[in-house]
Amino acid sequence: MTVPKIFDRARVARNLARRPEERDDFVTRLVLADLEERLATLTRRIGKALVLGPDVEALPAHGRTALGPFEFRRLSTLGREDVLDLPGEGYDLVVSLLDLQVVNDVPGYLKQLTLALAPDGLLLVAALGGESLTELRNAFLTADTQVSGGAYARVAPFIPVRDGGGLLQRAGLALPVADVETHVVRYSSPLALMREVKALGAANPLLDRPGRMATPRLIAAACEAYEHIAGDHDGRVRATLEILWLSGWAPHESQQKPLKPGSATVSLTKVLGDKTGR
Repeated sequence: MTVPKIFDRARVARNLARRPEERDDFVTRLVLADLEERLATLTRRIGKALVLGPDVEALPAHGRTALGPFEFRRLSTLGREDVLDLPGEGYDLVVSLLDLQVVNDVPGYLKQLTLALAPDGLLLVAALGGESLTELRNAFLTADTQVSGGAYARVAPFIPVRDGGGLLQRAGLALPVADVETHVVRYSSPLALMREVKALGAANPLLDRPGRMATPRLIAAACEAYEHIAGDHDGRVRATLEILWLSGWAPHESQQKPLKPGSATVSLTKVLGDKTGR
């Protein structure tokens, strides 16, 4: 089955390549801090680990679980399509950071990462979640209606948390977990937020994007709409940021498994009491 292409990954690569060398990538710093906390609770040793994402320089070279430190092999996904050609296999840990939200074939992408795991290896994925940048999306819809007379998708759709568990199961992972870290971030202006979105490579990455460039008039209208939607009294603006975390384990015989239907040894009636006739 041919997977429809939604994102222009070549454009994402160009956006990232044009970023200024000196920048404050707040979102990436936030994700790396979350990753550090999650790994710290992991009670196992990691021998072989891989981390991948668009910006290889932003990827961690080292990690630490509750049982000690380990080294990451780092891989850039910049300019790659959905076929990753991962280096080797048998990883105890594979981590994907801020790439999944611009992947066309998400199930296929996750399957590739799963196949790179050793039995009982862990996959961790961080991506922008479904409610991220809703204020910016609504501001541009308002501005386009005012300036162009129609609405255009200028902010990419993100993955809702409710879809996360199903995606992990389709990839063949056991014990799937999907959760969201929600942050409300304040910026000095809507333009400051737009610059950060561009620094993430998320500036209009859709293949089916408007043919018209974002004119100064449109940007000004979007900024005005944004300030009306999420402006604070001190002149700053709020932005919703969801970090979607997905985790699952490569199947292994040692893992917990659900009981087969009819295999319970204690009747629920004995535990809860007989409620019939009440």
